[in-house]
Amino acid sequence: MPKSVTSRSAKTSRSAKTSRSAKTSRPVKASRSVKASGKSPSGKSAPARPAKKTASVAGRKPARLPEWNLADLYPAIDAPQVAADLDRLDAECASFEADFKGKLAEEAAKDGGGAWLAGAVKRYEAIEDLAGRLGSYAGLVHAGDSVDPVKSKFYGDVSERLTAASVHLLFFMLELNRVDDEVLERAMQAPELGHYRPWIEDLRKDKPYQLEDRVEQLFHEKSQTGYGAFNRLFDQTISGLRFKLGGKELAIEPTLNLLQDRAPAKRKAAAEALAKTFKANERTFALITNTLAKDKEISDRWRGFEDVADSRHLANRVEREVVDALVASVRGAYPRLSHRYYKLKAGWFGKKKLPHWDRNAPLPFAATGSIAWPEAREMVLTAYSAFSPEMARIAERFFTDRWIDAPVRPGKAPGAFSHPTTPSAHPYVLMNYQGKPRDVMTLAHELGHGVHQVLAAGNGALMAPTPLTLAETASVFGEMLTFRRLLGETKNAKQRQALLAGKVEDMINTVVRQIAFYSFERAIHTERRSGELTAQRIGEIWLSVQSESLGPAIEIKPGYENFWMYIPHFIHSPFYVYAYAFGDCLVNSLYAVYENAQEGFAERYLAMLSAGGTKHYSELLAPFGLDAKDPSFWDGGLSVIAGMIDELEAMG
Repeated sequence: MPKSVTSRSAKTSRSAKTSRSAKTSRPVKASRSVKASGKSPSGKSAPARPAKKTASVAGRKPARLPEWNLADLYPAIDAPQVAADLDRLDAECASFEADFKGKLAEEAAKDGGGAWLAGAVKRYEAIEDLAGRLGSYAGLVHAGDSVDPVKSKFYGDVSERLTAASVHLLFFMLELNRVDDEVLERAMQAPELGHYRPWIEDLRKDKPYQLEDRVEQLFHEKSQTGYGAFNRLFDQTISGLRFKLGGKELAIEPTLNLLQDRAPAKRKAAAEALAKTFKANERTFALITNTLAKDKEISDRWRGFEDVADSRHLANRVEREVVDALVASVRGAYPRLSHRYYKLKAGWFGKKKLPHWDRNAPLPFAATGSIAWPEAREMVLTAYSAFSPEMARIAERFFTDRWIDAPVRPGKAPGAFSHPTTPSAHPYVLMNYQGKPRDVMTLAHELGHGVHQVLAAGNGALMAPTPLTLAETASVFGEMLTFRRLLGETKNAKQRQALLAGKVEDMINTVVRQIAFYSFERAIHTERRSGELTAQRIGEIWLSVQSESLGPAIEIKPGYENFWMYIPHFIHSPFYVYAYAFGDCLVNSLYAVYENAQEGFAERYLAMLSAGGTKHYSELLAPFGLDAKDPSFWDGGLSVIAGMIDELEAMG
């Protein structure tokens, strides 16, 4: 019963599904493929209003940040509805097994077999929806405060119940994949089963890697005490870390946020505090990393995956050669992208090199002041509305109906993510909003996910989930709309330069940094096959890939060798990170199509999002004239970033 959380973590160092954390310097939660173990539209809204300013007025009382209303799922963790639904799930899973196990091949071959099999799939889908509601609620409660022992116990207990119940369902997809091709094709001629053709055909791509039923059951049940337990340990450890700065002890999110502070001394102090605490906990994080890498190697070996990332490519429904071409293009472009930009940025600070803690420092000529929540809301909704009123209408529901949790709180998951929950409910967005320009872009990003998830929900629990590559396309496109809107409204030359530089920085974090992360993961998982890696060795690999990607204008100081520890995507979703680069380069090409021919584009774009997981990415891109298998495709997307750096160089 796979569920998904789309997040932004592995991006800059700001990430789950992780989310938006690894991008700039703030981690997030897990992102996609959170199995039923629990990890994690409609209605009218007022039209978006035009944005008035990009910073809050000095002296204005800060707007109260919204907190989500999880009662749309369940009233409380001790509500009778939770216990009743858990019991109902147990009963329905057991009943499903009793009614269908051992019968699929025989019944599918009979006259009317298509209608019979469609009935089984519909019941399976209904169970998926119920399990998704329970698992999403437990995961979101835990994300809101992962150090509260009562909430942690609730999350763990629900996860165990979901895993135990879903054992009764394991046979279904395994048995369905053993039905003869001709028999299944004939059965799918029945309209009821033909509706599920995309899901069935997608499912059969897993067929070469599925194991004997009892082995699958063992893998499934042991997940709670294996990778699931180590994922939970990572979340609780990260949320519980404290970093000493100026007599205070801060959680990770506000500490990472200081890396974007205007005061150089605060940025340096934050980096040193991070390094000190990470160092003190390196054995724990090294153990988690080694254990999960070994766990994945065992699973891959049993299933017959050749390459360390092949299971991720299969989950993303993207070919290995396409990813390899993306990685080769980005690594080849390091000198004309990140190396060149950071040299330019160092010059703006009057230096030849910047210490690593100044990588995301605010530019000297950027506007000061914090962006209040109401302004951030208006910026994003206005940009969305100019592109598509329907897109803005959906996005506004996240504000009016309390689908967003924005404040920074002790124990809250760091970073940002959008969780689709289940089609019978609606998505939820988690943020840690602190008024930075990047926070506005994070809001635009996560609402892009949210709109996508709302539109795709009509496909049902089995066909709504979208592979990461396309999921990140929707979020990055939302960012691009917001950025272009702001750039068009900014007349001051220096502020335009600051906006453009900020976007370049974000794109480097999304493309260059993520491919460096992917290279890091490949090296870790490959070397782990020969034995455990010490924290020192993991740090050496980290420094190697970071030096290659950042270039000579970033000076890596002592302590940075342990900054791999807080990137949640490495833990929750191995090899997730290349999806960000895939999405960003794809959006650059997609936006170029939009600029050249806007008429009808929004309708085609929303239709693409509404397709959910019913089509391969190549089918969805065809109406826009795009082909990711073309060797020159990625270079085209990267040239957009290079062109922006050209503009910045011309500005001086």
